[in-house]
Amino acid sequence: MAGIVTRTLGRRSYSALDVLAIPLTEHLPITRPGAVSHVIPEVEVSTLSTGLVVSSVNNLSPISKVSIFVEGGSRHETYANRGATHFLRSSSYLNTKGASSFRIVRGIGDVGGKLHVSSGREHMIYSVDCLQDKVETLMEYLVNVTTAQDFRIWELATVRARVRLEKALAFQSPQIGLVENLHNVAYKNALQNSIFCPADMVDRITPTMIQEFVQNHFTSGRIALVGIGVSHADLKQLGEQFLNVRGGRGSPIAQAKYRGGEVRQQTSGEYVHAAVVAESAPIGTAEAKAFLLLQQVLGMGPNLRWGHSAGRLWHAVAKETAQSFAVSSLNLAYSDSGLFGIYTVCAPTAAIKVIRAALAQVKAVANGNLTEADVARARALAASRMVMAAETRVGLLDELGSQAMATSSFRPPAHIAADLRNVKIADVVAVAKRFVAGKKSMAASGDLRRTPCLDEL
Repeated sequence: MAGIVTRTLGRRSYSALDVLAIPLTEHLPITRPGAVSHVIPEVEVSTLSTGLVVSSVNNLSPISKVSIFVEGGSRHETYANRGATHFLRSSSYLNTKGASSFRIVRGIGDVGGKLHVSSGREHMIYSVDCLQDKVETLMEYLVNVTTAQDFRIWELATVRARVRLEKALAFQSPQIGLVENLHNVAYKNALQNSIFCPADMVDRITPTMIQEFVQNHFTSGRIALVGIGVSHADLKQLGEQFLNVRGGRGSPIAQAKYRGGEVRQQTSGEYVHAAVVAESAPIGTAEAKAFLLLQQVLGMGPNLRWGHSAGRLWHAVAKETAQSFAVSSLNLAYSDSGLFGIYTVCAPTAAIKVIRAALAQVKAVANGNLTEADVARARALAASRMVMAAETRVGLLDELGSQAMATSSFRPPAHIAADLRNVKIADVVAVAKRFVAGKKSMAASGDLRRTPCLDEL
């Protein structure tokens, strides 16, 4: 198998060690004996006169995927409009100023397309999938849903019901509820905001609130148009033709402020879910890379289906309990902050032993219990996961969009993975010490009678 390092190395015949061992020179061909040469299409990035960033890769796929990334996730909500992004996410099927709901649904279906809207704390993402020759048709609907919303007051009743249902279904997962609670207690503002509408706001969100949010955040300086399986020239033209939004950067972005704290949710679940974190580092920084390697050293779930994790956390917890459990490091990086720690799931009677055993492994690394072999393995795991993620259409699109929003450019995941060679043992030990010394946040749910509080850890 052969490839070109400029764009990706995540093919079956490559291991993560290959990524780190070879020189990452532009357009360097990598060939194995008996392999067939394979050229990875180049990513093109342009910035239009309006400030809109266009990023694409034409991989000659018969299916095109086009997305509009907006720097308008839930962190940008204010106290007065909390939940606006959830309403936006659930309103993609409503009438717009340029097309009726019937026309959008029927038009997308007639060409075999698919529309999807998602949002997180940093971004909202509007995406369409279609045959390559139908991109222009679906682009019109995509732009209507993104920038020409109407939000008629009588339509919001159905949206409110949908918002309640989506939240209820999501919170059936203990993991989702725990992570949302963790952000709420860890931050004072911005990243504190949930990606789901607060219960007290479902009936208070108005069309005016949503329109003002769109006006303040859906601006050309905060939007990236991203495509896979589409010509870059065509995508630029479509962006100039359809995406007529307000210029500039819109409303100022509030800096996230970490505070720390604890939230406990008593439920009748069979297992206790618990997470203990401290503030880490913004994505893209040298410290964030060190936290990424610490995550791999500790472990983040099994590498084999039905197998156990080879990380330190699993082995340490397995010595403390014979009952079923799950344990993983938790690493959430954002543009201006981050959370790092441990996540455990176990029987209520084992909670105190499991949580303490997991935290002890981070302390062990902070005390210098780390070898070159540990760090080399962590580099390999991190690199392979990074590159493999970009091998999927969704993963590549996310990488294109995230980088376009952050830097108005694109750097191949294999090159980013290669940077991990510059992270030394001392760097990993330093971030472990930062976690140990940092102010903690804890979220727990389940039968918590035997689960330690934060001050007991």
